[in-house]
Amino acid sequence: MRALRIILIVVVVLGGLFVIADRVAVGFAEDEAADRIKSTEGLSSTPDVSIEGFPFLTQVVSGELDDVKIGIKDYEASTGGTNAATAKIRIDDLNAEMHGVAFSGDYSSATADSATGTATISYDELLKAAKSEPAQVAPGVTAQVIGLSDGGDGKVKVTVSATVLGTKLPQPVSVLSSVSVHGDTVRVHADSLPKLGVELAEGRIRSITDFQQKIDELPGGIELDKVEAAEDGVDISVKGSDVKLVG
Repeated sequence: MRALRIILIVVVVLGGLFVIADRVAVGFAEDEAADRIKSTEGLSSTPDVSIEGFPFLTQVVSGELDDVKIGIKDYEASTGGTNAATAKIRIDDLNAEMHGVAFSGDYSSATADSATGTATISYDELLKAAKSEPAQVAPGVTAQVIGLSDGGDGKVKVTVSATVLGTKLPQPVSVLSSVSVHGDTVRVHADSLPKLGVELAEGRIRSITDFQQKIDELPGGIELDKVEAAEDGVDISVKGSDVKLVG
């Protein structure tokens, strides 16, 4: 009986040591992965990396991790523009979950079989894509988008300021707009035209209310999937396959 108790104690102790070693190893691996992703993507800050699944050490032996979660704050994506002021767009929170991450023996490369995630772009950032200067939409009428906000039910509220025959309208006017993803581009399209008190050609006014923003060079080659207006900005779903985390 005493021998059995001793064996049980030894098993518990060894099990505890294995768990501790496993957690120490995964912590080290997470820190190393975060540093390499920062370097590979040219990030200004170190991302959060969480390697899921237990035990970690058996995953290392197999050469493939089940799931890796990555969180990046203030990621700057490319817009493809030539103007330095608008060539980048800031993504407040980019969170991705990588599935089936295969890595090389020296950890110099890591590729995920698939990835899903979310990103948020503030309305102030998206506003940069709209025309910032007043533009003529009819003889004697100029207009410009001055604000974007949550319109409810997945819509973006586009607020327009206008000047008619030299007189600025006392109050801006707003329209609800649909937001959608087309390839690597987010598009905002007004559901109806703003009422400015004069007859307007649809094409002219839509050159103000409707706009698009290209979002390119996301980490590892992940791509835009879906988009929806939210309280603080537009929430975007991202996805990808054969996503390179490192190398």
